[in-house]
Amino acid sequence: MTISTTHAREALKKFDFEALFIEELGWDYHPSDQPLSVTVDGIAYELEPVAEKRGMSVYLCSPGEDGGVPEYALRKRIERQVAKSAYEHIVVYVDEDESVQVWQWVLKEPGRPVTYREQKYHRGQLGDHLIQRLNALVFDIDEEDGITIVDVSGRVRAAFDVEDLTKKFYRRFQEEHGKFLGFVDGISELGDREWYASIMLNRLMFVYFIQKKGFLDGDPDYLRNRLRRTQERQGEGKFLGFYRYFLLRLFHEGLAKEPKHRADGADELLGNIPYLNGGLFEVHELEREYPDIHIPDQAFEDIFEFFDGYRWHLDERPLRDDKEINPDVLGYIFEKYINQKQMGAYYTKEDVTGYISQNTIIPYLFDAAKEDCAIAFRLNGAMWNLLSDDPDRYVHAALKRGVLEDGEYVPLPDEIRAGVGNVSERGSWNRPADDRYSLPTEIWREYVARRHRYEDLRGKLKSGNVTAIDDLVTLNIDIRQFAQDAIENCEGPELLRAFYKAIRNVSVLDPTCGSGAFLFAALNILEPLYEACLERMERFVEEDGSGTKYQDFREILMGMRKHPNRRYFVLKAIMVRNLYGVDIMEEAVEIARLRLFLKLMAQLESVDEIEPLPDVDFNLRTGNTLVGFASMEEVRRTLERKFDFGGAAEKIEEGARAADAAFERFRRMQMDETSDSEYVRQSKAKLSRRLGKLNAELDQYLAVDYGVDPKDKNSLAAWRQSHQPFHWLVGFYGVMQSGGFNIVAGNPPYVQYSKVRDNYTVRSYKTLVCKNLFALVYERSLNLLNTNGLCGLIVPLRA
Repeated sequence: MTISTTHAREALKKFDFEALFIEELGWDYHPSDQPLSVTVDGIAYELEPVAEKRGMSVYLCSPGEDGGVPEYALRKRIERQVAKSAYEHIVVYVDEDESVQVWQWVLKEPGRPVTYREQKYHRGQLGDHLIQRLNALVFDIDEEDGITIVDVSGRVRAAFDVEDLTKKFYRRFQEEHGKFLGFVDGISELGDREWYASIMLNRLMFVYFIQKKGFLDGDPDYLRNRLRRTQERQGEGKFLGFYRYFLLRLFHEGLAKEPKHRADGADELLGNIPYLNGGLFEVHELEREYPDIHIPDQAFEDIFEFFDGYRWHLDERPLRDDKEINPDVLGYIFEKYINQKQMGAYYTKEDVTGYISQNTIIPYLFDAAKEDCAIAFRLNGAMWNLLSDDPDRYVHAALKRGVLEDGEYVPLPDEIRAGVGNVSERGSWNRPADDRYSLPTEIWREYVARRHRYEDLRGKLKSGNVTAIDDLVTLNIDIRQFAQDAIENCEGPELLRAFYKAIRNVSVLDPTCGSGAFLFAALNILEPLYEACLERMERFVEEDGSGTKYQDFREILMGMRKHPNRRYFVLKAIMVRNLYGVDIMEEAVEIARLRLFLKLMAQLESVDEIEPLPDVDFNLRTGNTLVGFASMEEVRRTLERKFDFGGAAEKIEEGARAADAAFERFRRMQMDETSDSEYVRQSKAKLSRRLGKLNAELDQYLAVDYGVDPKDKNSLAAWRQSHQPFHWLVGFYGVMQSGGFNIVAGNPPYVQYSKVRDNYTVRSYKTLVCKNLFALVYERSLNLLNTNGLCGLIVPLRA
């Protein structure tokens, strides 16, 4: 059964939510006819029950005092109050004039803080996006007998599960990638040809997303229509063709440049398109090396035919069917594509990356904040009272499943309860537990053990004896939710300043980043904490009657208001300031960058919200993590041992210091909306030349350690190509001079060293005796880590 779009649209237009849920979605009347009243900041809000399905409630929230929809931060606080009465729920917020709806529901996933998902609807809109979401919530009468709360909540969550779709799309993507590769001409090296085919497909997929948003001349079929127009003007297959006449100009002259810097005639050719920056559409090094690349129109006709078989959605909404593509799907595809086992790269599930990242990043942030505001971390302080006041908020839902219902313990069946204190009465304990109690595949013995674990954990939290962030990791508490709550409930501005400073300055490295799985995990952990800081700043400022306090907060918030989309800017700031990655595969690094850009673009609702993408080329680097100088001490030792160059080390350090200063200026330009794009481009080019010169000099010194004569240009070039040295000292000078990275997290390659030794060798590692790359990466990671930093890597069990 699917929703009637016409009827649903009419119900939305009339704000008739009962008709929508009962008549169209097949939900039940709510068992209560009394509104739920919650109070936030002394203001009472009435939540009218609309519908219910097996324990999941739908509420309609009254407007705010001003007659409008409550603000986002206020909606979150209202929802927390609702959650105390109805764990699973949807809340619809409306204004007094019935012109706006905000639909809110909360994702609750093990090991993660609650995540708020909202969809706005304005009267007069068709509401197709919202109706697509509601399709996942339709229940047919034939389903009634077997439906449980798990099924209902699963319908909502299942909409976010794109694994089956992505596997199908990935298989087809592989086929189309191979076909497209066959059309690429003008590149002699097969490896470069494969790389360029991927670059083009990455660019095209990015453009497909933004064109479907209407960001390219208002045309959702921009590329196909421009291909047709080019063929009509030029004649199919003649002259320059679509690739040279239009596509390269779209990339290099259009999306990579502000309108004022574009060549004459560009706007007429390209139409009204935004400036995106980000480096994705700049002239690529392969395009410089191979200036005669040719790709015939047929290649683009075929790939557009493939792409047009799907609906491309640049947002974070649930997928309705197997013909929809969103950035999450591409994330999976990129992970799989880069999954080249001969290089030791493996797809890392999101729950694994999240677990490792949260248990390194959050403890570090708390330790850093404690250094600046120790009093807030005292025993029996307000921060730790969050745990004792509401312990169930920080216990993962999976642990509570079947133990609590509506805040009360679920009684055990008599035959199971009999065995709790009497081993001889446990004959039934090896049977599968009833659905009301169990997790999937759980037997009664496992359920009882989980129940005891929950009771013990809840008791520890309730007692107030958990007063250290490390204890939360040990106890496997919902550390992300606790961190968010600790910030949102800061009693004094000093603690908020301490958290904000720690979040803003933390450096997170994945030394073998692949296509960015751990970087994404870090981004998803830091973003809600960054937002929590801003929301708490707003409340401090609002509560200040004098209008003179918290000047630093006011300046930060004023800076935020300059940007049309705050979440976009917050994510951009994290990418520029906090995330670092290195990988030996150039293509993997480019894909990581593309995924970050798609994450940003998914936040935008209109073309007016577009700001230049960040240029993260100096955050995400290509090179061999295991080969290269990490510190000036290593450089000095090499120079003293092999050379007699007076002052060479000092010159290198001076050059690295100057390059880092240029990098800091370049990074500040990324966050300044007034920066001129041409000036930024020139600054980047100068910085690249400066870094290139330093790296070339360090390569010569290091090559001697490998028995290579740096004066023999051919031998030096061959060594560079095989070893791909990455000099941490130059690449991330500022971080290394400050003592190293605060966080190192990742999934190093599990490859026997003997399998890569024909390609490259390493020197001076204590873990060479382990004969595996993961051990070498682990040793390197510890050397790159700040003394106060934390490291979390996935290693084989045998290690």
